[in-house]
Amino acid sequence: MTSTSSAPRGDDEVAVALLADLGTFPGATRADLAAIVAAGYVVSVPQGWSLIWDRTPADKAYVILDGTVEVRRDDEVVATLTAGQVIGEVAILRRQLRSATVTATTQLTVLHFGRETVERLYAEVPAVRDALVASAEAHS
Repeated sequence: MTSTSSAPRGDDEVAVALLADLGTFPGATRADLAAIVAAGYVVSVPQGWSLIWDRTPADKAYVILDGTVEVRRDDEVVATLTAGQVIGEVAILRRQLRSATVTATTQLTVLHFGRETVERLYAEVPAVRDALVASAEAHS
């Protein structure tokens, strides 16, 4: 079972500092990072839980804050992703169905964004746009 909450203000500062340390959004200002964190939800995910399923609509994306996931296509592990990496952005940007299943291989903490939020941040925050384009290219 997942636990979802809108992070309190103190936790927002912790998440902003973590994103800055992880380097997920190169070139982002502190204000950009604060806007990114405020737009999302911190979610705890247990080991073994799938966040994204192959051939389903692209309705969310995540930034891994802590933990590890594996990406599978046709039951074959094609990637292992860790803290600082973005998942779920490719299908949102391309307006396609998901092309892989993503499962937590450890206890996981992520910053969760709905599709509309991803699209808004992409349009409004250049550092988000640059990071998502680079991430989508790396995941293709």
